[in-house]
Amino acid sequence: MARAKQPTPVRREISSEYISKADRKSPASGSEEKEALLPGGANGGSVKPSPAASIAEGTAVPIKKEAGVVTLLIDVAGIYISFLTWAYLQEKLTTTTYGASPPSTPKDSPDYFAGERFKFPVFLLTIQSLFAAAGGKLFTVLSTPRGSPVPAMIPSRAILPPLLLVAFTNALAAPFGYAALGHIDYITYILAKSCKLLPVMFLHITLFRKRYPLYKYLVVAAVTAGVAVFTLHSGSKKKHGGGGGNSGQTSWGLLLLGINLLFDGLTNSTQDYIFSTFQPYTGPQMMMANNLLSSVLTGGYLVLSPWLVKTGLGEWFGMAAATGQEGELASALAFLGRYPEVWRDVLGFAVCGCVGQVFIFHTLSTFSSVLLVTVTVTRKMFTMILSVVAFGHRLSQMQWLGVGLVFGGIGVEAGIARREKLAKEEAKRKAKAALGKTQ
Repeated sequence: MARAKQPTPVRREISSEYISKADRKSPASGSEEKEALLPGGANGGSVKPSPAASIAEGTAVPIKKEAGVVTLLIDVAGIYISFLTWAYLQEKLTTTTYGASPPSTPKDSPDYFAGERFKFPVFLLTIQSLFAAAGGKLFTVLSTPRGSPVPAMIPSRAILPPLLLVAFTNALAAPFGYAALGHIDYITYILAKSCKLLPVMFLHITLFRKRYPLYKYLVVAAVTAGVAVFTLHSGSKKKHGGGGGNSGQTSWGLLLLGINLLFDGLTNSTQDYIFSTFQPYTGPQMMMANNLLSSVLTGGYLVLSPWLVKTGLGEWFGMAAATGQEGELASALAFLGRYPEVWRDVLGFAVCGCVGQVFIFHTLSTFSSVLLVTVTVTRKMFTMILSVVAFGHRLSQMQWLGVGLVFGGIGVEAGIARREKLAKEEAKRKAKAALGKTQ
């Protein structure tokens, strides 16, 4: 009787959002380590030999020179300044009412105008993607060692389908996120966007049959409870206008935001697959490819939007009510023509997003992912504080409790991930030292 083939065991996933994709091994690499942040290997050239192999061959092991304190301060300051400004401009663009009549104008007066808001997320995403694609190209060129060829954005045909999937999910995520802001306030948006671990774990468990350590499930429970507590006690008002938190459609806003997070999770999972399968595909290459392909997709939508508005699909999505019969591109340009001062915020938003991505990838390649644990968590906290101060949000005690649960859970997950990363690095150092003594 033939032996039955044993089913593939469920894999245990121990990765974290705070661990760099460059730190993860390819499933096909076995025990061989590859330098994920250097050009070569499957990405178009030769793979840098591991330190262990260099010791065995009797050659010198190159030691990465530690960057100085000045570089560290510049990277951290760059991340904080660019992304805090980016978040401020995002909330300003989505909550500011332009062209409204003075408060003294009677509502029944023919001169009364309630004003209008910027509601063109695909246009905004396209502008940012174009800036980030150019920044990614420049970053790729400048980060390539002198004398080495500049890595191609798409080094092989095999990498194109997952890159297109990343661009597609990234392009779809943004409109749902901006639509959610029409029904929930920005602080709820920030808290929910801090919970990227939830959709990533959901997709890994359902699609890839992976397991996680117990503490990750506890973190998810704490974060979910925090968002729920904050949302259930979100009846507080703002000191001055803007924000969609008073629309009475919070549940619909959370549903839209949940779809946004699912697309974010699929984007992150696919990026993990690309970095592990096509090593050493680098962060600057990903930044350039993702943003350029996203620009093509969203740009194509903008060009076709006047036709899509008139189709049954456009009617079902209510595109005409959102952007007008002329489509999003023409409507956005007309809006900016009426309020040219908004161009400053749009371009500033795009530049800050581009610069922030560059500083994140530079930090990962220079200091590894351990540093980003503190930077990422504290940046999200400062973003929330900035929103409270700059836009006059008032939080109740229960809402502050919800905030504490969210960032407490994220902080615990980040701290454990940091310890795991340091333990792995220490084990590698000991293994290399032991191997060197036996030679």
